[in-house]
Amino acid sequence: MRNIQQVMERFGAWAANNREDMTWSAVAARFKGVIPSKVTSRPQCCDDDAMVICGCMARLHKSNADMHDLLVDYYVSGMTFMTLARKHGCSDSYIGKRLQRAEGFINGCLMALDVRLEMDIYVSGQPARLPEINNDLSPKGTQ
Repeated sequence: MRNIQQVMERFGAWAANNREDMTWSAVAARFKGVIPSKVTSRPQCCDDDAMVICGCMARLHKSNADMHDLLVDYYVSGMTFMTLARKHGCSDSYIGKRLQRAEGFINGCLMALDVRLEMDIYVSGQPARLPEINNDLSPKGTQ
């Protein structure tokens, strides 16, 4: 089972570094240069994974724009719980619950699509199984 928070962190890093690929409204276009460009220190997902998650985000936006915006503010813009709480006029614990709900929507969408993401090997809850290594250093035929 994949860790949806790690999935969203990688998607957020991808979205932050690929803002020129995202659509901008006329008002936001004037502020495009203000946003820091190319923050490469965070691990990102590949373009194919990002497109799948973008589809899920579009579904979330259609059903609940506030939760969509919360995910974008947290994972793409990097706002803290306290900043989000001030912005929305509520407590940081309430923000945490709303984020969990939004993450659950995206996770459910990915599960319903039954899609395998390239990043699954990095974000699964279980450690990846490594191949066994033969540590027998004795020469062949002598044992």
